[in-house]
Amino acid sequence: MPFTTAAVLAAATLVAIAILARTALTAWNNWLDLQRAQLARPEQGTAHALGRIDLSDIKERLRKLEAIAAGVDI
Repeated sequence: MPFTTAAVLAAATLVAIAILARTALTAWNNWLDLQRAQLARPEQGTAHALGRIDLSDIKERLRKLEAIAAGVDI
């Protein structure tokens, strides 16, 4: 293989890798921006319902732990 052909092939490969890396970096930054926007925006309705579920779950676990501490079988 002549030197010029190898040099052109190497240069084309390097350019292709640079384009892919740039595209991947842009996609990663856009995904991070999306995640930041979702964290900054309050959820509508679901957070309140999930809070109730979490609270009832915590109360149930506390009740079980208190029963264990008191020596009562559940």
